Amino acid sequence: MTHKLRYTIFSLLLLPFLAAFAQTASKHEIRATWLTTLGGMDWPSAKATSASGIQKQKEELCRILDELQQTHFNTVLFQTRLRGDVVYPSAFEPFAESLTGTEGRNPGYDPLRFAIEECHKRGMELHAWIVAIPIGNARQVRTLGRNALNRKHPSLCKQFKGSWYLDPGNPAVDDYLASIVREIVSGYDVDGIHLDYIRYPEQGERFPDQATYRKYGKRQDLKQWRRNNITRIVRRIYTETKRLKPWVKVSSSPIGKYRDTGRYSSQGWNAYEEVYQDAQQWLREGIHDALFPMMYFQGNHFYPFALDWEENKNGRWIIPGLGIYFLHPSELNWKLDEVVRQIYFIRTIALDGQAYFRTRFLLDNTKGIFNELKQHFYPLPAVTPPMTWTDSIAPAKPSSPSFTLLDRGIRFQWKASTDNLSPVYYRLYASDTYPVDTDNPANLIAPRIENTTYTYVPEVPWQEYLYWAITAVDRCGNESGAVEFFH
Repeated sequence: MTHKLRYTIFSLLLLPFLAAFAQTASKHEIRATWLTTLGGMDWPSAKATSASGIQKQKEELCRILDELQQTHFNTVLFQTRLRGDVVYPSAFEPFAESLTGTEGRNPGYDPLRFAIEECHKRGMELHAWIVAIPIGNARQVRTLGRNALNRKHPSLCKQFKGSWYLDPGNPAVDDYLASIVREIVSGYDVDGIHLDYIRYPEQGERFPDQATYRKYGKRQDLKQWRRNNITRIVRRIYTETKRLKPWVKVSSSPIGKYRDTGRYSSQGWNAYEEVYQDAQQWLREGIHDALFPMMYFQGNHFYPFALDWEENKNGRWIIPGLGIYFLHPSELNWKLDEVVRQIYFIRTIALDGQAYFRTRFLLDNTKGIFNELKQHFYPLPAVTPPMTWTDSIAPAKPSSPSFTLLDRGIRFQWKASTDNLSPVYYRLYASDTYPVDTDNPANLIAPRIENTTYTYVPEVPWQEYLYWAITAVDRCGNESGAVEFFH
């Protein structure tokens, strides 16, 4: 029996035993979505050219985040650097065209800061999604004018197949990208740095880096030199991030097939050979906290490669990216069952969560995907697992708990906790049984409270609970023991 046939049969036999599994998800699971700002594809649809335009942008983002919160998402991969432009006031690159309709025009507020604050209010993490190597097609570069990287720093750039890219072989590219990451990490309360297109472009064997290779290659094998270049950039960004804030997670979205596996061939399309992206090496070396591999595939182009990531995760997180845009009739018109089976399988082999490309297809409920998540996969909240390889020491417990009964609801207060490494936030739990089980996600009332006072107002009267508990959480996700409130 061939590997292909054996694996197809295994996948089909597995499904009947998974029907009830969606309801039993762990408290710890990463549930992420890519929120694209390029061209306003996910956000914004309005332009910030006036006070009302700013307000419309803010309200639209809040509506998006509200829907994600209600469906128990906990991570937003927010596109922060697009194609040589950004969505925050930067010393290095101009504001993106999608904010105002004009490249470089200030939108009148800081979209990144606003997005972080609104995500945190809703108990969600925000990871700054950075498109690393591409810097724009001919139109985008022309629109940037004198602010385009190929004009400001021509020695860093190469033109290839009608578009412009940073040249990974030039060590000065490390400095440039590290400066952008340093600006974001030092200036913003981001939870992560998420690298996209941290690789050579497709058909990269023809990338015009011959002069760079002659200067820096030192007689290395060309393919391995290119892989080493990408790894060198990743290493620099990881080191820079952790030096500033060790709790900020560093991740990327590699090609979904790392290499051919013994189970199944990648059929010539994989990260290692095609675009010189050695993502499993990053895990082995410990210069990544998580990977979100772009597993936008069906059938045996998905399952064997998901297993390969699981078997080579080296204690870090793997969160497969699912190509839900292929559900749309104008794309590949997948059936919903294709994505459903993939989520079941991810949980069965104990990967660390799911990510969805992209947010618009979620919120449009394409083929019923959003309803499926609400009803069957994410009926209960989940939180990000602890990043124990960075820090495994939990904060001190909160102390001096007290509460005040209001006409409707309860106001809780406690004294702040301390931690050995990072700022602290808090989680509130409630139950009608004692003690409150803080491992049960059904008891999680508020996943991220930034202050030492919290007012709980039930949506309906019967959501009053008898027993309450508060825990402290550091930014690496380590959670203290619980302190009980008695109502």
